Amino acid sequence: MASRIRLEDRECPLSTTVQHVGEWWTLLILHDAFDGYTRFDQFQQSLNISTSMLTTRLKTLVADGLLERRPYQTNPVRHEYVLTERGRSLRPVVVALAAWGNQHLAPEERAMILVDARTGEEAEPVVVDARTGRSLDDSEMYVFTAGPAASEAMRARYAELERQFPVPHSRASE
Repeated sequence: MASRIRLEDRECPLSTTVQHVGEWWTLLILHDAFDGYTRFDQFQQSLNISTSMLTTRLKTLVADGLLERRPYQTNPVRHEYVLTERGRSLRPVVVALAAWGNQHLAPEERAMILVDARTGEEAEPVVVDARTGRSLDDSEMYVFTAGPAASEAMRARYAELERQFPVPHSRASE
């Protein structure tokens, strides 16, 4: 069967990220890891996930460099799964996804909220440009364009988008 994935999708950072974390259980395991869970039985009890599914997901997270498998007991050997720096760097993404979900619920319907650990005040996560502090939710203000490593197919995609939807400031110079 021919691949349904376009060449530009294979190089797209969104597509490659979804390869790593796009599966439902994966995000839930990472969420538990951010909450401090490290052991197989903790993940299994928290998520009520089958042993085989959890084993598969943990192996994938280790192979992708998001978790590190470390022995914590020698007789018998038992392992824990600890977030790597790469794994920890996904926390803002998971926070943003949870915030998006909560944004569409009434406050009394939210089962989980993000709070400031010192004050207990509810946080309101937003994704901003580090240089300007401006929110990135405006799709007219912030647009994607082909990057330096883009293939011809990716460059053609964004050249076509710019022809269809011109922006005052060229995408290529951003």
